[in-house]
Amino acid sequence: MLALLVTALVALALLAYVGAQSARSLLARRRVAEPVRRPQPRIDPGVERRAERKARALLRSIVDAEDWELYRDLGFLRVAGRMADSASGSYCYLIYPHRPIVAYLPESSSLLSEYCVEFPDRGDGAYGPRLPDSDDVLAKWMMIKADEERLVRGANMHLPGRQVDPQQVRRDLSRLRDWDRKKAADAGRPPVSVASAARGTA
Repeated sequence: MLALLVTALVALALLAYVGAQSARSLLARRRVAEPVRRPQPRIDPGVERRAERKARALLRSIVDAEDWELYRDLGFLRVAGRMADSASGSYCYLIYPHRPIVAYLPESSSLLSEYCVEFPDRGDGAYGPRLPDSDDVLAKWMMIKADEERLVRGANMHLPGRQVDPQQVRRDLSRLRDWDRKKAADAGRPPVSVASAARGTA
């Protein structure tokens, strides 16, 4: 009887040992299979709003009044291209926040190309990895104004439609023409050509 009891206890101990080993092995496999979940930093939406408000104030203080009004009303900027050796003649850019810069011919509204450039936020990261919208627009505007050739050379260039919907761009160009006409009417001056409006000349 005693031998039977000892045998039973040994068998139970072996079963418990094997079960513990199996459980440890299963847990180890699950740890390898499951990605490590790191806590995501919480970004206060108020921080984003304040950052964008500051970015808009900076943009307004740098661009001229008409460009600011254009951005305020339509959500993008227009800049006339200045590279003398362009085979396209007179051309302009539309600058959107966090989207490629779109080059187009103002007289015909023909789309030429998209230039994908990125200006990541290298600050304290309170807003996340991206600049506020208005800072992104301002960075592109300043780059075109300061060194258009370098921007074009360093950007990833694609045909229209790669990342920006061409129909949306054409709608924006139509809105832009209406905006130019209204500005001219409000100022009591005759409508000027789209190219002249982009250059800021009558």
